[in-house]
Amino acid sequence: MTASVQIIASSSSWIEQTAIDQLHRTAELEGIERAVGLPDLHAGRGIPIGAAFWSRTHAHPHLIGNDIGCGMALWQTNINVAKFKLDRAVKKLTGLDEPWAGDQLREFERVGLPQNLAGEALGTIGGGNHFAEFQRIETVMDEQTFDNMGLDRSQLLLLVHSGSRGLGHAIQEQHTRRFNADGLSTSNQAFAEYLTKHDQAMVWAKLNRDIIAMRFLNKLAARAELKLDIFHNSLTRHQDGWLHRKGAAPADKGPIVIPGSRGTMTYLVMPKPEKADRALHSLAHGAGRKWPRSSAKAKLGRKISFAELERTSLGGRVLCEDNQLIFEEAPQAYKDIESVISDLEQADLISVIAVLRPVITYKTRRK
Repeated sequence: MTASVQIIASSSSWIEQTAIDQLHRTAELEGIERAVGLPDLHAGRGIPIGAAFWSRTHAHPHLIGNDIGCGMALWQTNINVAKFKLDRAVKKLTGLDEPWAGDQLREFERVGLPQNLAGEALGTIGGGNHFAEFQRIETVMDEQTFDNMGLDRSQLLLLVHSGSRGLGHAIQEQHTRRFNADGLSTSNQAFAEYLTKHDQAMVWAKLNRDIIAMRFLNKLAARAELKLDIFHNSLTRHQDGWLHRKGAAPADKGPIVIPGSRGTMTYLVMPKPEKADRALHSLAHGAGRKWPRSSAKAKLGRKISFAELERTSLGGRVLCEDNQLIFEEAPQAYKDIESVISDLEQADLISVIAVLRPVITYKTRRK
């Protein structure tokens, strides 16, 4: 059977050929019947990121990757924008890379996780494109939905992007040792065993985002209410088969956030159900990389300084004391978020609720 392959993007949008080739090759995996590339599609390590795959008969763990449950949570804080002191907040956001000192076993019991999954990574952001970001509301496009979500223009939001850290990596490594990159028939016991571990990693990842948010809020003596939590890397039951999302947001869980880069806006959007199946009920999860990590510093190192990357053109601050990572995550290394949003709108897959402006983006600090 030849899989159906579709890319959701306008003719004016740039998607690298390597990513397109990866999408088509991945669609040839055993049991894959549909493959969809989203506007943020970009090349990964053999597997494209910004894509969704559906199979009636097989699960392919390497499509989910080693950060099972990676996703984003959005919190409405009680921090008043007008009274917020940026420099003071920057000074207070320290010690957040250290292991969380809370009671992990109690939290695991509360969410139904086995206690042997405890470790020093819980409550920490991790590397790569993960972050915690305070944002303010720039523009509201859909007043009714905005109000129904209980959002407040006068208060800051907190967006947390992280996943299952080393747990997801361990699960993927275990699968690779046993099966290489082979998929699993969904009728086999090995699939049931993988799915159990996958689902635990999903719970772990959500708990991780909760604790990260709590730690950041405590530093600023603030409180917050969770507004949404979505997964980007997951394997879920869909219709009469299994939907693999690799760097793709769900279109069937209510509002989602689609951030650009540290120097561009974030979009809070409402998925539209009428044509959702065309994109396997999935949406872009961000802008998508324009440059590979390995070349970002070489491209920018002589044009822009470390200090310049710590301040954005939107007036925000970037807290990243890793000389390599701050270049890898520079706004210039990402595609245009406005084009991604426009492509999704043109495909009638979303409507924009509000536009959010980054104020402080936290990546990593040495103390």
